[in-house]
Amino acid sequence: MDRRQQKTRKAVFEAFTALLERKPYSKISVQEIIDGANIGRSTFYAHFETKDELLKELCKEIFDHVFSEHLERETTHDFSARKKDLEAEVTHVLYHLGDNRIYLRSILSCESGEMFMQYFKAYLVTLFQSEVEQQPTDVPKDYLLNRMVCDFAETVRWWMANDGYSAEEVSRFFLSAAPCRQGKQAAYAPRP
Repeated sequence: MDRRQQKTRKAVFEAFTALLERKPYSKISVQEIIDGANIGRSTFYAHFETKDELLKELCKEIFDHVFSEHLERETTHDFSARKKDLEAEVTHVLYHLGDNRIYLRSILSCESGEMFMQYFKAYLVTLFQSEVEQQPTDVPKDYLLNRMVCDFAETVRWWMANDGYSAEEVSRFFLSAAPCRQGKQAAYAPRP
């Protein structure tokens, strides 16, 4: 993708997320996105076939960064010096989702929520796969993986609807109840 195309995509993503901060996904028109990005209709459709395709690409861009192999220093958190383990990875993901809370709430509150969850769960499979494979269990590994993916996705949905909890707290909630972590003692301080 050349610089001009990257600039156009960035403008469309910014316009779309700005709209998501103000109104539900279902109420946003392609024309509003085009106007916000200051591009022509044909330019929009050269990049995205539909508004749903735009949502899919936005999710992909977010998730490709969130689920990257390397935990890095970010503006809101720094896991770069931390040992990469499930707790660090889950907390890292939650920080990114928390940073995007305003428009994620809008996405999750309407018909686009299921589409978002579908994309999200596909990335979660890769996050939890190795943890599940390491667990001695008498239940099928694919069942355990599915349960972790669904539990974490629903934890995120719950968190987006309930303010007042940090990424670390939500990570602790999830890991304390995670099926592959049952019986393991978590070294977390309780919330005051």
